[in-house]
Amino acid sequence: MDKMINLIDFGLKEETKRKFEENYKGYFLGRVSVEHKNMYRVITEKGEILSKISGKLNYKAILKSDYPAVGDWVILNKDNEKDGIGIIQGILPRKSVFSRNIPGKKNEEQIIASNIDKVFICMALNNDFNIRRLERYISLAWDSGAQPIVILTKADLCKNISEKISKAEEVAFGINILVVSSINLEGIDRIKAQIKPKDTVAFIGSSGVGKSTIINILLGEERQKVNDIRKDDKGRHTTTYRELIKLPCGGIVIDTPGMRELQIYNGDLETSFSDINEISKNCYFRDCKHESEPKCAVKKAIEEGKITEERLKSYKKLQKELEYMEDKKLLNSKQLEKKKIVNMLGSLDGIKKIKNRK
Repeated sequence: MDKMINLIDFGLKEETKRKFEENYKGYFLGRVSVEHKNMYRVITEKGEILSKISGKLNYKAILKSDYPAVGDWVILNKDNEKDGIGIIQGILPRKSVFSRNIPGKKNEEQIIASNIDKVFICMALNNDFNIRRLERYISLAWDSGAQPIVILTKADLCKNISEKISKAEEVAFGINILVVSSINLEGIDRIKAQIKPKDTVAFIGSSGVGKSTIINILLGEERQKVNDIRKDDKGRHTTTYRELIKLPCGGIVIDTPGMRELQIYNGDLETSFSDINEISKNCYFRDCKHESEPKCAVKKAIEEGKITEERLKSYKKLQKELEYMEDKKLLNSKQLEKKKIVNMLGSLDGIKKIKNRK
């Protein structure tokens, strides 16, 4: 008999285990390691099994987020590939979710990684360095429920590292900032120290910032394909799909494709912009918009150099995006409710027709 896999080594938490054991007798537990089109690879106690979702789960799923994602704990009808592929019967509640809005005009959540303990936000110290984009990543990371950590990569290509670290520190409150060079292995040990045994971590960032290179170093092998950056310093897509991988240190990593577009679906502005939120408590007016109101503490802080005008503009922009997204979600929820009712009525009509035939 093959050696059994202990799912605790793949990030299984006690609460998830308890919910599964209490509610799903006769089924098997697994974690999604790779998501392909309509198919998934799932790690179980007996190995990795190719699986697809059940007809019932597919029927109930309306949004993209209703389907399994890499990192999800799922309920299976079997735990090995003997006699065919597995069937995913359901998804256990997600402990944390890093997601964004689907690129384009469509308003829908796209899950990048689920059930993660830490999010490594990777940004290169070359021309890719962008503080406004970092603010977006931080807002999404705090909202995910995981702990964010900023990794500034390609230190060997930067001549003014201390200046860029200072800029990052201005927006990354309460977040560790690690400076890394994959060429000379600078900072790799600091990343390793952040990944505890049984921790699940996700590497997030734009194309070409060096996520896959770092993961290869952590793995001790060239498992993830790596491409050179383009002449214009822009990244090339290396990872084309999300994958959950066990690390030699005992942690679990989720590598993700580079994101050229980062539309917010959810965001925690209260934590990611804690400086502005704290200062605004001293504004004379409770509903101060920090524009032309008298005795505005935020405007005063800008004059005194405590925060920048650009930081406030970024905050307001993200606020508007989230407000717009909330309005769209409300409209979508009404449309979804209507769709559910139509589906239910359609099912009842079908049952009536079957009864009439009899």
